[in-house]
Amino acid sequence: MTAGPGGGETPAMEAGGCRYQFRILLLGDAAVGKTSLLRRYVGGALGTLAPAPEAELQSEPTVGVEFYSRLLQLGAGRWVKLQLWDTAGQERFRCITRSFYRNVVGVLLVFDVTNRKSFEHIPHWHQEVVATQGPDKAIFLLVGHKSDLQNTRCVSAQEAEELAASLGMAFMETSAKNNCNVDLAFDTLADTIQQALQQGNIKLEEDWGGIRLIKKTQTPQHPSRQQQAGPCQC
Repeated sequence: MTAGPGGGETPAMEAGGCRYQFRILLLGDAAVGKTSLLRRYVGGALGTLAPAPEAELQSEPTVGVEFYSRLLQLGAGRWVKLQLWDTAGQERFRCITRSFYRNVVGVLLVFDVTNRKSFEHIPHWHQEVVATQGPDKAIFLLVGHKSDLQNTRCVSAQEAEELAASLGMAFMETSAKNNCNVDLAFDTLADTIQQALQQGNIKLEEDWGGIRLIKKTQTPQHPSRQQQAGPCQC
């Protein structure tokens, strides 16, 4: 998959006349690095692929939900806009984040490989989404983040793979610091959503915001971000 330069329109998009929008949610405990992953992914669309200074990836805890976006060209040539929702992991914001569960088609369940509790909480995050929209609506990907911290990791890849298999999803390790598998994680989820849509396992619904078929519109020249209150071993 490739991103449109600067997030803008391309001749291929103009010829197609319309594209899909996929809403994707990042869920997981506080401080697992959801915002860092998103910043690395959206920044990658502008070509900033070298290892970033740690200070550029660290941030204050997310308050409520923040929105990012990025354009991708899928394997079949169709362009898709990813609407990426970064959620707060703290319990006090849970009532806000839960309100977004229904209108998503993809979920990255993120844990920190150096934080055992964040891994143990993954089934709870998964169940919250399933309980809200049903078992077959959203596509999940389990993401083990901070894979560069091998000396302090306490969750093995084998454990994570077993958990992912038990929940019916794939697993991938990432590092925003070293830019390891970040694009691959998001792009893999988007491609899986597209395949499910083509196979009829996911259907467009007028009153559901998880997938939209939108007409060609003027898009920002750069990946956007809005805020709503409230060594790599991969």
